[in-house]
Amino acid sequence: MKKEDCFYLGKIVRKYSFNGELLIKLDTDEPELYENLDAMFIDVRGNFIPFFIESSQLHKSDLLRVQFEDVTNEADADALIKSEVYLPLEFLPKLEGNKFYFHEVIGFTIEDKNYGEVGKIVSINDTTAQALFEVEHDDKQILIPMNDEFIVKVDRKNKTIIVDTPEGLIDLYL
Repeated sequence: MKKEDCFYLGKIVRKYSFNGELLIKLDTDEPELYENLDAMFIDVRGNFIPFFIESSQLHKSDLLRVQFEDVTNEADADALIKSEVYLPLEFLPKLEGNKFYFHEVIGFTIEDKNYGEVGKIVSINDTTAQALFEVEHDDKQILIPMNDEFIVKVDRKNKTIIVDTPEGLIDLYL
């Protein structure tokens, strides 16, 4: 299993007990989906290692309390703190309608209702206050806000996202 075949689930933030239990801060809106897993991948200093779960339960709202097999003491647990946790992409719940995962739409074509075909989505910028589609158009980059009001339709079959952007937004870049 490679990192590219997985999605980021969260980060191990601290120990929970003296017997190796750990708390994972989940990066999800639905933590309950990940309460009964058998295993997960942990990035340990650049190595992608599968860890099998002996027991797990939700702790508070977005923390998962986990006891891994073979992590039975504080020293073992300390070695994993601040490590990132991943799951294979097939564990992601399927989204429908206009909801999508960022990784899913890379390579999709953006079409604007007024402008027509804008270009291909090359990446998603989620480091700003508003996430942005980064679209390539004739060697130029166009940034389109990922605003629910702008997204008319996500067409998975044709790998297209139809948007209705404010007049002049796309022309700013061209």
